[in-house]
Amino acid sequence: MKKIKSILVASLAILTLCATACGSGDDKKAAPAKQEKTSKTANHILPNYRYVDLDSVLSKYNLAKDFNEEMLRMQNNMASAEKHHTTKIQNFANTMQNKMQNNGYLSEASYRQDEQTLNNLQNEAQKAMASLQTNMQNAALQGQQAVIDSITQFVKEYNKTRGYDAIFQKASTLYIDPELDITDEVVEGLNARYNKVSKK
Repeated sequence: MKKIKSILVASLAILTLCATACGSGDDKKAAPAKQEKTSKTANHILPNYRYVDLDSVLSKYNLAKDFNEEMLRMQNNMASAEKHHTTKIQNFANTMQNKMQNNGYLSEASYRQDEQTLNNLQNEAQKAMASLQTNMQNAALQGQQAVIDSITQFVKEYNKTRGYDAIFQKASTLYIDPELDITDEVVEGLNARYNKVSKK
């Protein structure tokens, strides 16, 4: 899961948006005048950019949480399938061993037949596990893209009513004023939109 999360974080670097990424042309004309937020701790005007903590977004956004749960479910299914195939192969191999020890094979041909059956079971297991792995990889890519698209689209729509010059990722900065943090607003808006769609 850490690998999936790291891929998501790397992919979501596009959230470091400049003014043109957040809205240009007609969108910029339709946006209200740039808002200035007064600091609560000092009498100064904050710059016209904000940031989000992407780790927090991914941990609190319901779409991302549902995606992670789906990945966990698929991982559990793969583990169960692997255990099933391993047990089946091991049981058949034990049966062969017992037959050999008790002179159960009356001919070379009967032994070769069981040997072929064992090979077939192993090949079937490899194919089945490869198919599950491919399906999981495809689902991971699709899920990651869905989360990326959802957050990117929301941030663009969100900024139409804010008019910020840029919205950065916290991870891409060495230091940034905590008063510029809009993570909670973004998470709240993302979940409100996602919950509304999921209830339809």
